Amino acid sequence: MPKISETDLILNKDGSVYHLNLLPKHLSDIIITVGDPGRVYRVSEHFDDIEFEMNKREFITHVGTYKDKRITVISTGMGTDNIEILLTELDALVNIDLKTREVKSKRKKLKIIRIGTSGALQDDVPLDSHLVTDYAVGLDNLMTFYNLEMNAFEQEIATDILQKTKLPSQPYVIQGSEALREQFGEGMIVGNTVTTPGFYAPQGRTLRAPIKYKTLLEDLNYYHNKNSDFWLTNFEMETAGYYAMGRLLGHEVLSVNAIIANRIKNKFSKDPNKVIDALIKRVLDRI
Repeated sequence: MPKISETDLILNKDGSVYHLNLLPKHLSDIIITVGDPGRVYRVSEHFDDIEFEMNKREFITHVGTYKDKRITVISTGMGTDNIEILLTELDALVNIDLKTREVKSKRKKLKIIRIGTSGALQDDVPLDSHLVTDYAVGLDNLMTFYNLEMNAFEQEIATDILQKTKLPSQPYVIQGSEALREQFGEGMIVGNTVTTPGFYAPQGRTLRAPIKYKTLLEDLNYYHNKNSDFWLTNFEMETAGYYAMGRLLGHEVLSVNAIIANRIKNKFSKDPNKVIDALIKRVLDRI
């Protein structure tokens, strides 16, 4: 394989990857990711010590130990475009020789846990609960630029969702890591998460700007694949990007969610920070 060019793999003067500003030595065996940069501090406050900090745009990284386990926590900001940058550069750190710009012959598989917030799409998904995503349904267009392979079941669900809703294009459907779900998901609701390319109109919210798909929330709430008893349980803005990039690059990825809103009941958590902090501690204790 030819060397990767300086414009395809951009490095900083210290040899770190361009956006994350990290070197291979900054990655632990299991990486925790969060959307909100401020949430990095809420994870690392549980650490016994912090050995490294990096602030670069929305990508804030802390590396430290928790109960003798080395952990890297990184913020991503919102949206699957940021997740593409994150997963691509994390993969480069472990699977590309940054000095020679050549792909390594032996590939390393990362384990990545996203701790996020989400709104419920079903009235029986309780407010303030924790949900682990089995399948993610991407309504964004990121995967139109990649050769993503879906299995027969994922393709069936993707086609069925398009036929039964008024979406403008077919979504992509990807399952997360079953091994990580077994490790981290015990006691959580197991759901199927819709990832949208925005927070307002793409999630059926309307303020002043007129929205095109006025029944979107209702369509997603009612969607049901009878052959597999597949429902859509919640939505947010990153999980499908994680699962798709994880598959493309060969990494184990899992998304867990604090349910801080129920869109069907129009209820919002009275104390979302408490729900998020409980989920952070739950994940840390299972590493």
